[in-house]
Amino acid sequence: MFRAILVEKSESGQSVRVAEVEESALPAGDVLVRVERSTVNYKDALAITGKAPVIRKFPMVPGIDGAGEVVESSHASFRPGDRVLVNGFGVGEAHWGCLAGRARLDGNWLLPIPKAFTPAQAMAIGTAGYTAMLCVMALERHGVAPGKGDVLVTGAAGGVGSVAIALLARLGHRVVASTGRAAEAPYLTALGAAEVIDRATLSTPGKPLQKERWAGVVDSVGSHTLANACAATRYGGTVAACGLAGGMDLPASVAPFILRGVTLAGVDSVMAPMALRREAWERLARDLDPVRLAAMTREIPLAEAIPASADLLAGKVRGRVVVDTTR
Repeated sequence: MFRAILVEKSESGQSVRVAEVEESALPAGDVLVRVERSTVNYKDALAITGKAPVIRKFPMVPGIDGAGEVVESSHASFRPGDRVLVNGFGVGEAHWGCLAGRARLDGNWLLPIPKAFTPAQAMAIGTAGYTAMLCVMALERHGVAPGKGDVLVTGAAGGVGSVAIALLARLGHRVVASTGRAAEAPYLTALGAAEVIDRATLSTPGKPLQKERWAGVVDSVGSHTLANACAATRYGGTVAACGLAGGMDLPASVAPFILRGVTLAGVDSVMAPMALRREAWERLARDLDPVRLAAMTREIPLAEAIPASADLLAGKVRGRVVVDTTR
């Protein structure tokens, strides 16, 4: 038996609870993992609260991220005692996830935890931080380098934004953080932001082409924020889009792309190929300051992941939340 957050659905609607689950109930997979830490991402919060149809079948154990120790394995790459992590691949959506004491997973979804990180640190990064690294790598591939101009990070106090600021600042970029929470300005500057701006300057309809400012952008918000970010990106700049916290729409024009050669780079973390994942985690081990990672992280027990999900969607959570699945 192990404890898990279990999301169920009936005629009266969706319900969520911490349940005692038999190991035999776990879905098929060739690696059994004793999960030590998980985390609460935006997608987990949507799944737990039922605010969006993230879960594809019920009952479901949410948790798109997990880190822990292999207990059993018939996969050639892993053996008992190995420390592994998982991000995405439909875990917590179509396949039981990691907000639980045990997870049975496909070994092709797993990566060894980098030696630089404990399981708790790996989950402090989680999908949010790994996505931030993919965004930074996308900017670099398109020539965004330190000294070429300001880099904007939207949704700055959230998980993706917090890690993106810490990474970009350490790499030498001048980072401008956009947030709707003015009280978080000291937190954002401590992570490395050189300037903090009010998200209201980006979140309402704007001109299709605006004064050039951003050499690069990491956007986790979408909608008008993404449209305005593109409109103010400098000639030849790149916008990495990875989220939709502000909406799925994109009320933009083609002007930045055909008149300034702006690149809009889509960043997907769920089904990213393993080679790209390995590169991202190697870069995180090298480029993410562990002190700044600790500053953006708090840890909670398993049951508290349920109220934390509602708080995250209400904009009351900053940085990263690690879930200790052992308590």
